[in-house]
Amino acid sequence: MDEHEIRKLLEQVKAGRVSRRSFVQTMVALGLTAPMAAQLLPVTGVAQGQPKSAGFTPTKRGGGGRLRLLWWQAPTLLNPHLSVGVTNSDGLRIFYEPLAAFDPDGNPVPVLADEIPSVRNGGVGKDGRSVVWKLKKGVTWHDGQPFTADDVIFNWEYAVDPATAAASIGSYSEIEKVEKLDDYTVKVGFNKPMPFWADPFCGRRAIIPKHLFEAYKGAKSREAPTNLKPVGTGPYRCVDFKPGDSIHAELNPTYHVSNRPFFDTLELKGGGDAVSAARAVLQTGEYDYAWNLQVEDDVLNRLEQGSRGRVDIVASGTIEHIQCNFTDPWKEVDGERSSVKAPHPLLTDPAVRQALNLLVDRGSIQEHVYGRTGIVTANYLNRPPRFASKNTRWEFNVDKANQLLDAAGWKRGPDGVRAKAGKKLKLVYQTSINTLRQKTQAIVKQACAKAGIEIEIKSVVASVFFSSDPANPDTNSHFYSDIQMYSILMTAPDPRLFMRQFTSWAVAAKANKWQERNITRWRNEEYDRSFLAAETELDPVKRAALFTKMNDLVIQNVVVIPVVLRSQVAGISLKLRDVVQSGWDSDFWHLPYWYREA
Repeated sequence: MDEHEIRKLLEQVKAGRVSRRSFVQTMVALGLTAPMAAQLLPVTGVAQGQPKSAGFTPTKRGGGGRLRLLWWQAPTLLNPHLSVGVTNSDGLRIFYEPLAAFDPDGNPVPVLADEIPSVRNGGVGKDGRSVVWKLKKGVTWHDGQPFTADDVIFNWEYAVDPATAAASIGSYSEIEKVEKLDDYTVKVGFNKPMPFWADPFCGRRAIIPKHLFEAYKGAKSREAPTNLKPVGTGPYRCVDFKPGDSIHAELNPTYHVSNRPFFDTLELKGGGDAVSAARAVLQTGEYDYAWNLQVEDDVLNRLEQGSRGRVDIVASGTIEHIQCNFTDPWKEVDGERSSVKAPHPLLTDPAVRQALNLLVDRGSIQEHVYGRTGIVTANYLNRPPRFASKNTRWEFNVDKANQLLDAAGWKRGPDGVRAKAGKKLKLVYQTSINTLRQKTQAIVKQACAKAGIEIEIKSVVASVFFSSDPANPDTNSHFYSDIQMYSILMTAPDPRLFMRQFTSWAVAAKANKWQERNITRWRNEEYDRSFLAAETELDPVKRAALFTKMNDLVIQNVVVIPVVLRSQVAGISLKLRDVVQSGWDSDFWHLPYWYREA
């Protein structure tokens, strides 16, 4: 499509003959990121996307009673820079907000920003090295203090301080300077061209108040009382937070969106399991919303017949996968297990990893476990579609796995378990407690036994497994097992941060309080070079090719074994309205606009 055709299409959008969504999807198919495509629209006068209500115009704030939510994996920490895992970033989003959120098409929409920067409005530098954010005026923190440019600058300083050990550091590390132009304008300068400039301060990168966290920047970051008692700018104020159990909140009477929110109070309850959460919304109607329904599809279909709620399935980049530990989880070096100084005694053999890849029966897992909520894939990076590699294939083949292990010198013993150089091929396989995951474990264990690999199953309570606690040895980021399985959410419509987790400098370790995201501890120079090249490549086609290459390196080296591409699945009361799942952002990105029909 040439420039003339694009301009003609823009005119059709302006005239209302082509929808904004269709235009963005067309541009994405040509290789642009959704935010870049969305920037073309203001050039012809097409308004930036805003969260809108489907026919509901409130005349007052509140009056909607209690909103009841089920997050069966309950949040344990409510600091957006220290939180690891989706549950924590969802829980904190009730209170904290970013400059911009991501809608279902991946477009940024203003939250604490007054507008979305673009080349046309002077907000985005043509060289990709700067972004100017104009902040919304009149916004206050829950304690009455004003939200200003100083808060934005502080969030960058807080995240990049190595002593803070922030999980968000990857989003802020390429910022050279955040300059205060006035109380409500900041200029973010990058140390190189940034194709996806809407990463820091956006989406799940919510903003914390300087006046409450300044004393806890650096080594004292875990001591801040507000890690558990959030004071944000969001639609609800925290009344009570019990880590791993519940959140109680009340409406924010000074919220910066007029006549919002609708609900007077909010209760988020944790614990239980996904099936009971689904039942409480779909069948009994005890709750209004249930998050992340990792439930067999046939069970969801039966529960939906209760006619109290519906299942909402939205495409996402979330990948359920098995990770291979490239370090030894059973050997301690300098007070640290799974240290890069101690290679794994079994999994550093490529033949073992390749055999494992052949022993994951993805077809059966999709058919009998996930159904419509999961799609079989051989790729780690699947979305947006232009990044999905066509070079990979998945295969379930026990015979081929046996042949690989035979050729590599792994001999079966009298008990049927293979061994080599006195080391038995026995692996501990851990994941969180969840019916789908335990069924997947059983399928994989059965196939591995046929190839002479002994699997010991380990299941960890979800609130522990996904905890951000550096003292907890059972978190996924410590990775004190041989292989482990869970989902990683793609939190933005761009793969930069998602694929950063395989870079050599992002290894999770004691030194960074296990907050970095390279949990496999795999290191590869070719991968690192490709990632660095993609970080500054402004040509969308060349950039997509680099990320595809990174995916292929991860798959070819069997760093991870993709199982299924999971959809974002929620249970929603039939009376709950304007609940829009993004697929790129928190379930609560649109929370101020939710309401209940009488």
